[in-house]
Amino acid sequence: MRRSLSPRVECLGLMLLALLLIGAGLGLRQAQNVDEERFLGVALEMLQNGSWLIPHRAAEIYGDKPPIFMWTVALFTWLTGKPNIALYLPGLFSAVTVTAMVYDLGRRLWTQRIGRNAALLYLATYQTYSILRTGQIDSFLILFTSLGVYGLARHLLLGPAWRWFYAGCAAMGIGVITKGVGFLPALLLIPYAYAVHKGWPGVVAMPGEARKWLLGLALMLGAIAIWLLPLALSIILNGSADEMAYAREILLRQTAGRYAAAWHHREPFWYFFTKVIPQYWLPLVLVLPWLVPAWRRQLQKRDGRVLVLLGWVVLVVLFFCISTGKRKLYIYPALPGLVLVAAPLIPWLLKRWFKKHPRLRRVFPALVATWFALWFARGFIEPLKDGTNIDQVLMAQAATMTRGADLVLVNWEEGHWLFARQPIVHFGMDNSSIEKAALYLRDHPKAYALVPDDILNQCFRAEAARELGENARANWSIVGADADNGKCQPPETGKAYRFSWNDPHMPMVPAQAANP
Repeated sequence: MRRSLSPRVECLGLMLLALLLIGAGLGLRQAQNVDEERFLGVALEMLQNGSWLIPHRAAEIYGDKPPIFMWTVALFTWLTGKPNIALYLPGLFSAVTVTAMVYDLGRRLWTQRIGRNAALLYLATYQTYSILRTGQIDSFLILFTSLGVYGLARHLLLGPAWRWFYAGCAAMGIGVITKGVGFLPALLLIPYAYAVHKGWPGVVAMPGEARKWLLGLALMLGAIAIWLLPLALSIILNGSADEMAYAREILLRQTAGRYAAAWHHREPFWYFFTKVIPQYWLPLVLVLPWLVPAWRRQLQKRDGRVLVLLGWVVLVVLFFCISTGKRKLYIYPALPGLVLVAAPLIPWLLKRWFKKHPRLRRVFPALVATWFALWFARGFIEPLKDGTNIDQVLMAQAATMTRGADLVLVNWEEGHWLFARQPIVHFGMDNSSIEKAALYLRDHPKAYALVPDDILNQCFRAEAARELGENARANWSIVGADADNGKCQPPETGKAYRFSWNDPHMPMVPAQAANP
């Protein structure tokens, strides 16, 4: 009889697999999309200007997201001195930790074999690979939502375990100040309450413990206060009008307002079922035709574990379906719960398939190994295929063409700010119009402007412009005050933000001192 590995050794092996899959190509990767450019830039600007409570983007307050992820990237940058590695370390840390939690919870709820199946399913799912390898907030949010699920599940399904419940509540609080939806694990309480009310086995009833339950809520609010309380005190004591506007933006408009009436990424109710789950939950989605009837049978047997975890997955997906704004990464927090309720059925399903197709038993291990090997190889191929960020090339050329003079940005992108090698001037991310740039150049004739070619003729003579190059969004040109065609007469430029990196080769090395 084959002797199985101890849970600790097996868990360490799965964590190592997560490290290899998600860490493949680390050091070759470079910020390539607007989210990565934005979050890396905000983190580096924090290091440079010391404004930790209120994030900034090119000297303007950035009010879209709380700062926890940017704090973490800044910390890893300070520790490693390599921003392009620091950006991806939160996702790598999440991969290793969440894999361990999924394994351990599956082992405790069912068996060690089920825990292993759950961890492998989690790592094999395409959405895990596509999100944890990015430098985006969701690659770190999954750590706190999964810890919330782990802590609450240890208490609700295996408890009483009040310490784990409190740990889960604190994790939800940190999740909220990472991204507003960090409270999602609390939805576990809905199917749990139903199971307790109906007397289902597999859940732990804990009547008469109101104070202990309320303490969990207090710990969640206390974790949120780690950032929110200093922010509130700072604004009350010496906050500017812009900082007060930031508080309203981040606490109201970017949370409840964005959920109820999104202004970006508007999609229909069924978006996740048609555009996301069929692709991003591969390969698990392929066996849903067998899993759904099996789950129904388990629910008919009143299995509280399945009711709580599967009910939670359904509630999370439904929560995001109701919102008008949707992105493919929104439902990722539900994946650990999904693999946990799928894992107990995998041995039954494989046994059924192997019985019908004996040859499949021999080739299945090779298929699994090949699947993971391809993800590992892709980790090295993708960065080489992407190459250098084109905005880094363009901004280096712009600094050479203008000899490091002030550069006014028009309809700019995060990459222009992140890779700037000279002082940049803008009038707000959403308000840097070509008319304001023309007026600014009249008042500052030694400055230049970076303008997309499709609107160049509105204020400047095309023959006097110097072509810079093309990125995914537009062709760009450099113009000076001598290119002004006199057609634009804005009343005033408005507030101008001027920003420069202390080290002009950002983000290749971290900032060292505050911007004077």
